[in-house]
Parts: sequence; structure tokens; C-alpha cells
Amino acid sequence: MKQQIYLQLKSLLVNYFELPENKITQETDLYEELELDSIDAIDLLVKLRELTNLDIEPDAFKKIRTVGDVVNELYQIQGT
Repeated sequence: MKQQIYLQLKSLLVNYFELPENKITQETDLYEELELDSIDAIDLLVKLRELTNLDIEPDAFKKIRTVGDVVNELYQIQGT
């Protein structure tokens, strides 16, 4: 299940944010390595809500730093 979330997130980052696929791993830092800013983070949150139909709280994104953090957060939300 986490792998599926990761693949969806990776596809979103590549297609929507036009990031190179080879730079995206579970350990990739969204802000330092992918250079996302706060506006990008909001856009990512909105796109993830559309993609997953999950009610993702903006506060949940405050502690997220890596691609893997996003995957884990989405996995936890799906499980609840």
C-alpha cells in the first residue's frame, strides 16, 4: 500500500511540478532537494486531496520534510 502511495506521489511531483523522476526517492527532501516552497506545499496538499479523496489537514504538512514523510502521513490517514 505504501508503495502505491509513493508511486502516485512520485508521478504527481514529476507531472505537476515538472521535477526530474530520478531525483525523487523516499529520502528526498521536499524543500532542500526539490526546492518546493510554501506555495508549492499548498498546491501539493490540494493535489493530494484530489488524488486520494482523503481529508488531509494542513497542520499535518507542517512536520513533513521528505517524500517518505508524505507517504507515511497519507498511509496513516488512510488507515484511520
